Amino acid sequence: MSKIAEGKKDNELRMLRDELQGILKEREVLLRVSGAAAVFLANMDAKALPKHVLEAADVLAQMVNAVPEDVLEEALESVQAEVALDVPERRRGMRRD
Repeated sequence: MSKIAEGKKDNELRMLRDELQGILKEREVLLRVSGAAAVFLANMDAKALPKHVLEAADVLAQMVNAVPEDVLEEALESVQAEVALDVPERRRGMRRD
């Protein structure tokens, strides 16, 4: 293989490596967003939301529910989530801002 062909191949490999690194960074961000959304949904009080906010939360919930379970678990881990069950004991400890 000529030096020109090797240089072209090296350049293509470098571009592919850079693209893959960019995709992996974007994936990390999307995992954190998905994890944060799942935590928000799991801890929100739907009864206290105005109708227009509840509709937006419903759209968000549909999107989160479409995420495969293994990816959602990874997303929750990425935000170090501990999702609490919606029980009266948890509600008594919530902030009232």
